[in-house]
Amino acid sequence: MRAEEPERRLVVTADDLGRDPAGTAVIIALGQEGLISAATLLTVTEESPRAAARLRDAGLTPRLHLTLMGEADLPPWRPLSDGASLRERDGAMTTDPRRLARELDLDEAVEEFDAQLAWMRGRGLEPGAADFHTTALYGLREGALLEATLRWCARHGLGFRLPGSMDPFPGTDALPVAARGVHSAAVHLADALGVPLPAALLSHHGTAPSVDALRTSLTSGLALLPPGTSELVMHPSAAGAGVPAVRERETELLRDGQWWEALRDAGIRQAAHW
Repeated sequence: MRAEEPERRLVVTADDLGRDPAGTAVIIALGQEGLISAATLLTVTEESPRAAARLRDAGLTPRLHLTLMGEADLPPWRPLSDGASLRERDGAMTTDPRRLARELDLDEAVEEFDAQLAWMRGRGLEPGAADFHTTALYGLREGALLEATLRWCARHGLGFRLPGSMDPFPGTDALPVAARGVHSAAVHLADALGVPLPAALLSHHGTAPSVDALRTSLTSGLALLPPGTSELVMHPSAAGAGVPAVRERETELLRDGQWWEALRDAGIRQAAHW
């Protein structure tokens, strides 16, 4: 008798809810259409209160998009705590990752995480997991911030978006040995702390010149997903100030029948969480 193949599942996540009004509208609509499994909410933007209110009204609960750095092409984002290392002179979050790497105080980062979680809970939203807003932060302080974040997640009973496996996706073989070491240590720590992780992450890199190109890239990645529950990370939005065009194409993809057919053909089931 042929052994049954291990099941592969995929959480389809819309990132950056609350980044801008166009993104909020699109992500809420995709949730109502059943085309996403989860969303990550920013708590430090001008749009954050409106995004949180719309989530409550729609009956959707997001994950917490932990944020320590703003985006240069958008209105300033402001910390919810008092940490001096998190602020520029005008009180806004820095948009310079090098400055953050030099000056970030880890205790102040954890205090900011506490404030962002409290902000969500104060609005009736209970996240089950967290993520960093920018992947550059995973490597800050040679893994010290990542370790502090995993311990913070364990204290609050949250999962964390860190792929359990970085292989065999294209590009990971070029990662420095030190980065691979940080990742391996973080995965072992998450296991020891009981912090749930996705099996792998599926996303795209670059401008994705067309929906066809985006679909081709992601469909090829489906074959590489390991057994267990992985995560597709998208940033859907619509035309608006400070919205990169690729985010509009990601919205089109999530509404594209050929993409969902490819997911079914790969034998991958959509899941709500990992």
